[in-house]
This record gives sequence, structure tokens and C-alpha cells, in this order.
Amino acid sequence: MATGDQLKSLIKSYFEGDKDRFVTTTLQVAAHEARQGHSALARDIRNIVDKANTSKVKVISFTPDLSDLIITSEPKARLEELVVFDELKEKINRIIKEYFQRAKLLKHGLSNRRKILLVGPPGTGKTMTASILAHKLELPFCTIQVDKLINKYMGETSAKLRQIFDIIQDKKGVFLFDEFDAIGAERNSDNDVGEMRRVLNSFLQFLENDESESLIIAATNNIGILDQALFDDILYYQLPNEEELIKIIDNCLGSYKGTFHTKNLISEANNLSHAEITQACYDAIKEVILNDKQKVTKNMLYNMIKDRKKVYKRD
Repeated sequence: MATGDQLKSLIKSYFEGDKDRFVTTTLQVAAHEARQGHSALARDIRNIVDKANTSKVKVISFTPDLSDLIITSEPKARLEELVVFDELKEKINRIIKEYFQRAKLLKHGLSNRRKILLVGPPGTGKTMTASILAHKLELPFCTIQVDKLINKYMGETSAKLRQIFDIIQDKKGVFLFDEFDAIGAERNSDNDVGEMRRVLNSFLQFLENDESESLIIAATNNIGILDQALFDDILYYQLPNEEELIKIIDNCLGSYKGTFHTKNLISEANNLSHAEITQACYDAIKEVILNDKQKVTKNMLYNMIKDRKKVYKRD
């Protein structure tokens, strides 16, 4: 049987219309039942959730010569899970609103925002934002691995980019050009530097000429690499502040959270990204499950956060 905290979370999320928290708690109930030895019940609960969450999004297939450059995945991220400041969420909602009302804008000679630049440190929600947009717009989500494009296809990058933009034109979707910082990485020869310039110039030219219905998103840590004027909107990301850190931890732990004040851990979690804090929380939950415990304690989460800081050399 579900714990009292899980039942309360289920009831509260249902009446608040928070589907994502409802699903998360339901899966936690399934995990609890599995630990109690009720494997059949746990399996039935997970099957119900999987059936209810069947994606409406079609997956784009690629030719063999592009399949190692483009990752297509089911967009599962929800806007409610993204912990960022309100202004950023408003910008994301504006992109969604304009997409669904693009016909109205077109009647007045205007187009919806669909060339988007995401700027900020790693792990702050850029990739998650692209996935959220694909989920909300019910479009295929495709990630173009810019670092692999550069390292594996030196001398062929412009031709590969042309193929990718042909797909963007023919198959409507959300296309994320990730790891754009690879273009600005240090190279060992003049030929490599010249190739970097050709990659960047080709991308900017294709982007400027693109008139598809797809959303094209570029993610980078270095805004100086890309011509901002070519993008319809620029979204800036930053490391979470104190309020956001508390929300991330509380959301991730859910019913696994013990009786401690999250604020007491903020100083240790400072300067970590959203992704790093989330992983520390998941590590703590796994520790609870594997040791047949019920709750994540303050010391347990503190140690997991310290471990993440060591991994990223931020202690």
C-alpha cells in the first residue's frame, strides 16, 4: 500500500491539475510496492502509466549517413519540471503561443518565433527547454551533435549541414544544434581553424535562408560565436539561485524527502547547476531504495551534493 505521504501527494497533485507530479508519485508508489514484494501490482501500475503517457509524436528516421549525427528521441520533459525564473518561462510560453497561432500572424505578414538561441552554462536547462517545446508542440525532437559533425566530418561539414537543413525543410520538427561551443574549441592547425570558420559560416547562411515550419534551436555557452541578429529570440540561462535550488531539491525528492529544511543545504549546493543538483537528489533516492530505507536524510543528500562537486571539481 502507498505511504501516507504518497497518498497525500497523489490527492494534492490531482486536484491542482499537476499531471507531472501525479505521474511521478504514481511511479514512486509502484517502486514502493515492488520493494514490498508486490511485483505484479507494481508492474500493473507502471503499465497503466506507460499506456496513459503514450506519445503522439512521430519519430523521424534518417539515412545511414546522418543517423550518427542526429539523435531523435521522444520529448518527455514538462514545462512544470523546468525550474527557472519567471521571465524565461514567459518567453518559452510565448514561443508556444506563437506557434499555435502562426496562421493568424501570417495573415498580418508576420511569422512566429522559430529560430531560437539558448545561452548559458551547462546543465541549466537548455536541452530540457528544447525537449519541452517539442513535447508542447507535439513535434519530433531531433538533436544535431555539432561536436561530432566537426570532429568526424572535417572537410564535409558544409555538405552534411545542407543535408540536415534539407530535412528541416521537409520534415517539421524541433531541431536542436547542441554543443555549439565545439566550433570555438582550440584547434591544432590553420586548416582546422579554417574548417571551423566554414562550419560556422555555412550554418549561419543555412539558418538565414531557412523558411521551413520547423523550430531551429542553437545552444551555446558562448554567445559571441553566433550572430544574434539571425535569431527570433534569445533565452539566457544561469545557475539556480537560492529559491530555485530549494524548489529543485524538493521537486526531485518528492515523497522521499525526510524531515529537514532544504534551506540548510543551500550553501553546499551553491554554484552547482540544475542538472548536478538533480543528479545528487536521484543518487540519494537510489541510496534509500538500495538500503531498504524510507526517506532521504539531510546528511545523505549533503554527502551526495559533495560528491557531485568533487566530480565537477567545484569543491
